[in-house]
Amino acid sequence: MLSPSRTSSTRRRLLKQFSLAGLASLMPARRLLAADRHSAAASRASAVPVPAVKDRAPLTPGAFYLLPLGSVRPRGWLRRQLAIQANGLSGHLGEAWPDVGPNSGWLGGTGESWERGPYYLDGLVPLAYLLEDARLKGIAQQFVDWTLTHQAPDGMIGPASNNDWWPRIVMLKALTQYQEATGDPRVIPLMEKYFRHQLAELPSRPLRDWGKFRWQDNLLSVVWLYNRTGSAYLLDLARLLHQQGHDWMAQYAHFQYTQPITRDFLKLNQGNGLKDLSLSTHGVNNGQAIKTGPVWSLVSGSPADRTAVLTMISELNQYHGLPNGMFSCDEHLAGLDPSHGSECCTVVEYMFSLERSLAILGDPALGDRLEKLAFNALPGTLTDDMWAHQYNQEPNQVECSLHHKPWTTDGPESNLYGLAPNFGCCTANFSQGWPKFAASLFMLSGAQDTNAQDGLVAAVYAPCEVRTIVRGAAVHLIEETDYPFRGTVSLTVNPASPLRFPLQLRIPAWAAGTKISVNGRPAPAPAAGSFARLERAWRVGDRVEIVFPMQPRVSRWFQDSVAIERGPLVFSYGIGESWVKLRDRGLTADWQVFPTTQWNYALNLDPAAPEKSITVTESAVAEAPFARRNTPVKMQVKGRMVDDWRAIDGAANPLPQSPVASTEPEQSITLIPYAAAKLRITAFPQWKS
Repeated sequence: MLSPSRTSSTRRRLLKQFSLAGLASLMPARRLLAADRHSAAASRASAVPVPAVKDRAPLTPGAFYLLPLGSVRPRGWLRRQLAIQANGLSGHLGEAWPDVGPNSGWLGGTGESWERGPYYLDGLVPLAYLLEDARLKGIAQQFVDWTLTHQAPDGMIGPASNNDWWPRIVMLKALTQYQEATGDPRVIPLMEKYFRHQLAELPSRPLRDWGKFRWQDNLLSVVWLYNRTGSAYLLDLARLLHQQGHDWMAQYAHFQYTQPITRDFLKLNQGNGLKDLSLSTHGVNNGQAIKTGPVWSLVSGSPADRTAVLTMISELNQYHGLPNGMFSCDEHLAGLDPSHGSECCTVVEYMFSLERSLAILGDPALGDRLEKLAFNALPGTLTDDMWAHQYNQEPNQVECSLHHKPWTTDGPESNLYGLAPNFGCCTANFSQGWPKFAASLFMLSGAQDTNAQDGLVAAVYAPCEVRTIVRGAAVHLIEETDYPFRGTVSLTVNPASPLRFPLQLRIPAWAAGTKISVNGRPAPAPAAGSFARLERAWRVGDRVEIVFPMQPRVSRWFQDSVAIERGPLVFSYGIGESWVKLRDRGLTADWQVFPTTQWNYALNLDPAAPEKSITVTESAVAEAPFARRNTPVKMQVKGRMVDDWRAIDGAANPLPQSPVASTEPEQSITLIPYAAAKLRITAFPQWKS
């Protein structure tokens, strides 16, 4: 459903009413001119490759280095996804939602002054600069310039109405991206002054609640600045943050939260929402925490810290894992039942954690999971036009309506598609998902390379181009692909002059039998779940072709249910959808979605070779590749209705234990990519033949 939220005439009328001039009116003319100068400088420099900044001693280098924002730019279907996002809520949020509008506290107003302005900027900056969108850059510049020009004498930044460390943590993430994209000379001095202030203040005003549990994001910016300045006090600050922050590694070394977390367990009726027990089981906190070990390992040098991410993912998957790659959290860890959901904020924060962890650890399994989230859970929680989103999504989502089931602690609007269902954090935060994924497609190797020399790494796959510096020389690389809908990836390598370096290609764990060729000649067969390494003297026009096998696979889940996967895509039965507008929300609307078809199928799969029971059909990749009306891949499977598997209060009952019996006639049912089905069944009982 591409555009349920409004008519184009209403959109045009409201856009005239809520123009960018509302934001610009808050800015003195001299600051607007300064913003124009910085934007112009950034535009002039946009085609010039910028080298990656490496870890400075005594930090322990990671396996790879993320490239500066703007080094990797989306092409093809991925660029269209970012353009849809820019034309949707991300590009117009301040016009539709006062919390990031002209009266935002982060623009000097008296409005919302906590996390929502920084959250919005954290996704808006990479979106604007990856698209080279002057309008979005202008919106972002308003927030940036106010922050840079209103630093307090003691070094504090942000609205004076609160002094919580947490929203500053998010703003610093946004400023680091902005500085990479523009080179604005004001950012580093502001961060130096702020971090000196934080180091002086933390002993008497320590991290608390959200900041205490999200300290690793603070540490990321400290490390970012240390790598550019070498200021020794920053390492003292890093250790103090570690000392005051929640010990996530200890929590997962002896993981106790193996059952769904209930309101009674948390004692929420006693006002314990910000107590440690509640915060340590909170979904978004855990999504952000996944990168804690790898990020801290840069300072500690501990191999155990570095690999803690693998333990955390394993525990979450074992006790709370869902077929879409997420773990359940609505709002707290909720077990294995696929009728429970995951918060949109958790999806994008989990993705960011994986991007950072993959760079530090160099483990290809992290790239596998990142792709699973990016190609399923992320678009699955957004409308196709990105004018509405859910707070919670469910793999088995049979209705989106005003019910209290199945949410553990959330409210009845949790899975509506709308402007700010349940709570507004996701409205401000969802924008970071696609652009940060696009910026992480390629990385620089060298830190743990056997020859300690730079190379390029294809970390995750989507159409893009890369302009960077490798071994002191400019390299331009183009990736052409319809992956994840197709299995072929073509890379064209264009160094400024012949240049020898390694090109590493991530081979997913599911991709046994992958074939690689260089200029038409076969390369050695790569191992699944590894990085294939091609080292040669590259010349302009050299082409690498990767062909991933795309056979359907069956994975097993809660109650021995089955899910169908192909490549990084998960497939669902798309239930018939009736979209009913609940209320208008200015430029957008809030929507309930009701089922129009039955959904309670058990699949009939050949136990010996279930993939042989599945027929795959491909069609062209459309402008909106995750939209239901033009899905690029479909599957046909056999199924039977299971009469006693029903829904109560809008939520599917827990899956019956497989195998199940059914006397209903066998039917052929169609499966489509998870994200295309806004009402769906993803984990199916298996029929006993």
